[in-house]
Amino acid sequence: MVIQTEHLDDEPGRWLAERARLVKCPVDDERFETLLPVAQGLLVRTYTQVNAALLARAPNLRAVARAGVGLDNIDLAACKARNVVVVSTPDANTRAVVEFVTALMLDALRPRLSLDKPLDAKRWKALRADLTAPRQLADLTLGIYGLGRIGCQVARVALALDMRVIAHDLLAPPPMPDSLRTAPGFADRFKQVSRETLLSQADVISVHVDGRPENRGLLNSDAFGRMKPGVVFINTSRGFVIDGLPLAEFMIAHPGACALLDVHEPEPFDATYPLLDIANVHLSPHIASATASAQLNMSWVVRDLWDVLSRTTPA
Repeated sequence: MVIQTEHLDDEPGRWLAERARLVKCPVDDERFETLLPVAQGLLVRTYTQVNAALLARAPNLRAVARAGVGLDNIDLAACKARNVVVVSTPDANTRAVVEFVTALMLDALRPRLSLDKPLDAKRWKALRADLTAPRQLADLTLGIYGLGRIGCQVARVALALDMRVIAHDLLAPPPMPDSLRTAPGFADRFKQVSRETLLSQADVISVHVDGRPENRGLLNSDAFGRMKPGVVFINTSRGFVIDGLPLAEFMIAHPGACALLDVHEPEPFDATYPLLDIANVHLSPHIASATASAQLNMSWVVRDLWDVLSRTTPA
């Protein structure tokens, strides 16, 4: 039996249900504690916490499938200690997030509107002047903080838009995928730099770090103090990598800057969230990967889950 605790697209759900008993049951459903001891598989997304306490109540569990990329909500060490295999879909939403980040950059830099009525010549001319963008991407430096799958692909798009790209990764300089190394402009306009250089030189900063615990508060008062007063700051990685209060203080003090944040700590946030009601801070509800294609790709983690469960002996 497999317990599905969060949303799964219909087609992958039917595929798995033809092969295993699939029970939809959120963790706050009263049935969950009855089902968990007999479950062999657990199918989760973002908000189900798979920790040592849950695993202790699941003696027959053989596999946890995360329909998504990050494994922040899964205690990998605890799973390994109990011989529970963890599978996920690391490439499923890359294109969706890259598109979203590109859209955010354009939203921040290119004012626009949709006309709903005719205008006289004077108003037409004035509106064109009002909507003239002071900056364009090709004139700017993009700083990418974290060179994983998504960070590398954001860099590729930025190079195609004639941006200068500087990047910093938390680990040793990672190998560049061929899709980036062969991108036009890579040799001349892409450079890996120190954290300090990235923070101080980038006109646009896009964060793509992973969810390891030591990344909590990675972007702190020191980091924001190094940024340009007109920086465009984008975070689609994890909410907890940002220290919210110093970011709020920076944005209030620098009205020419802006922050576009798709991830938050906590989710959903409440009225105490320090980044609410700041004119140049724009919040979205964790939708960077919210395309139909990405959601379907993530749901097909059921194939890897079934591969584990169909083995004659646990992996």
